[in-house]
Amino acid sequence: MKRQNQSSVVEFILLGFSNFPELQKLIFGVFLVIYLVTLMGNAIIIVIISLDHSLHVPMYLFLQNSSVVEVSFSAVIMPEMLVVLSTEKAAISFTGCFAQMYLIILFGGTECFLLGAMAYDRFAAICHPLSYPMIMNKMVFMKLVMFSWISWVMVATVQTTWVFPFCGPNEINHLFCETPPVLKLACADTFLFEIYAFTVTILIIMVPFLLILLSYIRTLFAILKMPSTTGRQKAFSACASHLTSVTLFYGTASMTYLQPKSCYSPETKKLMSLAYTLLTPLLNPLIYSSRNSEMKRALMKLW
Repeated sequence: MKRQNQSSVVEFILLGFSNFPELQKLIFGVFLVIYLVTLMGNAIIIVIISLDHSLHVPMYLFLQNSSVVEVSFSAVIMPEMLVVLSTEKAAISFTGCFAQMYLIILFGGTECFLLGAMAYDRFAAICHPLSYPMIMNKMVFMKLVMFSWISWVMVATVQTTWVFPFCGPNEINHLFCETPPVLKLACADTFLFEIYAFTVTILIIMVPFLLILLSYIRTLFAILKMPSTTGRQKAFSACASHLTSVTLFYGTASMTYLQPKSCYSPETKKLMSLAYTLLTPLLNPLIYSSRNSEMKRALMKLW
């Protein structure tokens, strides 16, 4: 989403929670702790998987890539959000806002596709254990990871290079530059762009989500047929971790990008955005580490 030459806006003002000035310092402290814990938790996962060669299998390498995305996602959003919370009104340049939107789309979309790849990996491992090494070999793993990144580089580029004039006002009633609140400030008809964005969201976010659900339905039936109780528990544990992460991320992201106009108040929309930009990166290390015996063992070895 670029600015046309006749646009008068050279910077945006992020309002954050300026309606609740008495709470901003408290929120700043909470978000700072969340940011530091998120960075530490995901960094530990990246380091553990890098150092422990027994974890160099697709399941954990996908998790490592996901943690890289989570760290990047948080680094794009959280520092600016903390600046917004520490001042009454924080200014961000048009270029900076554009760059933030681009990176949010890139990392958020890549996470969507990586979650889909992880579901396919679990489906292949549980439903086709004998042929799993051939189904999910190194080349297939590399292709899935590269496709997750490259496809969203293209989507983010197309979506953020759409040309709109911004004539004013320049106040974004949000904590960071996200497409829906920024789009409201465009002084032009955005109907076609909204149709395009909605269609893209349906095709490349909801379709992978439905495929994940279908793969897990088949996986569930395969798990229930396992003769070994230990095998069933191990399979359920791996799938439950991933399903929890999928539900948290896709649920909150879809409510943000697929909601009707003016369906929620601005404050409610901010909270929904925080759910997938703050909570998902924060909870993913806990979700995957607490329910996975191999990760626990590798963590104990590291210490």
